[in-house]
Amino acid sequence: MKLQRKNRLRATALGALAVSGALVLTACGSDNNSGGDTGGSGGKTKAASNVKCDGAKGQLRASGSSAQKNAMDLWVKDYMAACSGVEINYNSSSSGEGIVAFNQGTVGFAGSDSALKPEEVADSKKVCKTGQGINLPMVGGPIAVGFHLDGVDSLTLDAPTLAKIFDTKIKKWNDEAITKLNPGAKLPDKPIQPFHRSEDSGTTQNLGKYLAATAPSDWKYEAEKKWPAPGGQAASGSSGVASQVKAVDGSIGYFELSYASSQKITTVDINTGGAAPVKASSENASKAIAAAKVKGTGKDLALDLDYTTKAEGAYPLVLVTYEVVCDTGNKADTLGTVKSFLGYTASTEGQQLLTEAGYAPIPEAINTKVRETVASLS
Repeated sequence: MKLQRKNRLRATALGALAVSGALVLTACGSDNNSGGDTGGSGGKTKAASNVKCDGAKGQLRASGSSAQKNAMDLWVKDYMAACSGVEINYNSSSSGEGIVAFNQGTVGFAGSDSALKPEEVADSKKVCKTGQGINLPMVGGPIAVGFHLDGVDSLTLDAPTLAKIFDTKIKKWNDEAITKLNPGAKLPDKPIQPFHRSEDSGTTQNLGKYLAATAPSDWKYEAEKKWPAPGGQAASGSSGVASQVKAVDGSIGYFELSYASSQKITTVDINTGGAAPVKASSENASKAIAAAKVKGTGKDLALDLDYTTKAEGAYPLVLVTYEVVCDTGNKADTLGTVKSFLGYTASTEGQQLLTEAGYAPIPEAINTKVRETVASLS
């Protein structure tokens, strides 16, 4: 009996040491890592086995798009596990804040869900010195429209109806426009509570582009990063909007699919006018993004997305997050790390992580150009 008790105590101690060790390893990862928020690989670092750490050193600060936060969490954790002594600090704020930080010279790169405007490119020349800011498409994915309606676990909407909901023109869940799209569904006589982003957001701008392209009679607003329509309720970041939708019965909001997946929020199927409504998924978003054309010039790889596609299985409400960098004139103390880190995120291994986190990899034809451009940064 004493021997058995001794063995049990020894096993307990070893288990405690194992847990302690796991916590230490976790603490060595990104300060911005949210673990379970990714819905992805968690502690896996296998994808980082082919990282080229040459020239990487010290700390690299970056900020911007919250749309790519869950992807960045995975990338940063794996990259830092592979490149000892290098720290990547990505501040998930918003696309607008990221561009401001980039043009103020306080970050090595910025994440933005919209390509740089001409005036932002002009401002970037003050920081890039010998060059200018360029857009590198790195993360693709669907903008999911999530809803919380007790007793309803499936919902189909089209662009005109979405436009009227977010413009607060449709106010009840049993409105005729919604019931026609959902025959047989028991939709309650309950107020709709739409949520939108409180800060400048590329996700907001991409939703605006989609609604303007597909429901021009019902969405009269310019596609800007600031929410344009009256009414509704605001929340900070994609995580904030998702949290509100998760908590509030009768609510609806927009955010990247990874937030819907991690918080188990039901998403709207979109009636595009095609053969069948399309679900928000990485695969279906990839079908839409694959049709994108590069509209940027020189090393700029800004894309032109087709929001009006009716291709079978193509989910049209998509966004692409760009990493904004200087083509030339990068700071010498961060250039090596920028090239090394973005080289990993654009690699086959880095892009493969996106699907498991609810995103869509950038099509290979475009991503090949991204890798070539990253390698040429100076």
